Amino acid sequence: MDTRSKQHETIPFSRPSLTGEEFDYLKRVFEIGKFSGKGYFSKSCREWFAQHYGTSSVLMTPSCTHALEIAAMLTEVGSADEVILPSFTFTSTATAFVRCGASLVFVDIRPDTMNIDPEQIEKAITNRTKVIVTMDYAGVACDYDRINEIARAHGLTVVEDAAQALLCSYNGKWCGTLGDLGCLSFHETKNLHCGEGGALVTGNQAYFVRAEIIQEKGTDRSRFLRGEVDKYTWQDVGSSYELSEINGSILRCQLEQAKTIMDDRRRSWEIYQDLLTPLARNGQIGVPHVPQHCVHNGHIYYIKTRDKTDRDALIAFLKARGAQSTFHYVPLHSAPAGRRFGRFHGEDRWTTVESEKLLRLPLYYRMEEAHVVRVAEAVKEYYGYNRGHSSTLTPPVPQSAD
Repeated sequence: MDTRSKQHETIPFSRPSLTGEEFDYLKRVFEIGKFSGKGYFSKSCREWFAQHYGTSSVLMTPSCTHALEIAAMLTEVGSADEVILPSFTFTSTATAFVRCGASLVFVDIRPDTMNIDPEQIEKAITNRTKVIVTMDYAGVACDYDRINEIARAHGLTVVEDAAQALLCSYNGKWCGTLGDLGCLSFHETKNLHCGEGGALVTGNQAYFVRAEIIQEKGTDRSRFLRGEVDKYTWQDVGSSYELSEINGSILRCQLEQAKTIMDDRRRSWEIYQDLLTPLARNGQIGVPHVPQHCVHNGHIYYIKTRDKTDRDALIAFLKARGAQSTFHYVPLHSAPAGRRFGRFHGEDRWTTVESEKLLRLPLYYRMEEAHVVRVAEAVKEYYGYNRGHSSTLTPPVPQSAD
């Protein structure tokens, strides 16, 4: 492809990561001849987490949604209970607890990270509150020092939706291990994937023992496979929550290239940040804020426009220049199901207005640097960079908010 045609090549918003060795790993599944869960590759993935996360209390699941559903069952929430969570998140964060009958209490986010605001959590606690659910947006961890302090003071369980935060950290601790239960995603849109997959992580042995039973359709089959019992029987509620060997083989292949993939995505993220920060300094856009104690994985690069009208116009502008971009979550409390199953506590000061400004730019493994630059330059072109103009962007959050 010559340089001229490359300049007009459409830049996709996302592409699934591929290492080039997935077929070899998949072939090994056929050679072994075991396709369901708890085979060689499922165990191998768990071993990877044991090595990197320092815990063997990891269950591989068919998706992060399934991991969240197991987590919800472990918390034993029911119709008498309330669950506090952000409205700016994916539906799975909420539906896992709705399935158990719990009422949802949505609270506001912090505008700097788009994560749940701990102070709003504390204000929403009632005698019915049982669980706090967090979501680490764009691979940037929530303020877990404060959240866990609140949880301990009120005897609450913290479930961490770390779907976007694989190999991200907070004060040197891995995301997914920062609450009582953590849930990871390996959907094809994530940095590392197997098409569809997930994991449940916990440091609580009692949770892990029961989670194994829930995962195995309510039976103690896992203990049977380890030779701990001579037969397995029905013990508890459960479902079919195991990752297949086909998916596990692809995931294991990608886990082995985790550092390479993460470094590559962070490189693209940093190029965006370098090129677009001058627009932020001019007050023309907002750019991501990563607190000093957080390490992200380059999962999402977003900017914030002046308002929804500006955002939609910029999406159209980028499309006309061959670059796909998109918005993200529509706040759950504004959706029909959100109004049916929950309520928003306090003032929606930031959730709606900030979500309507947010625009995600193309970012994927092996994205060409020239394409990153091309997208950034198109954003600059749209705003007439160096002409300067006024903005109604959110004021910067003071450094003390870190």
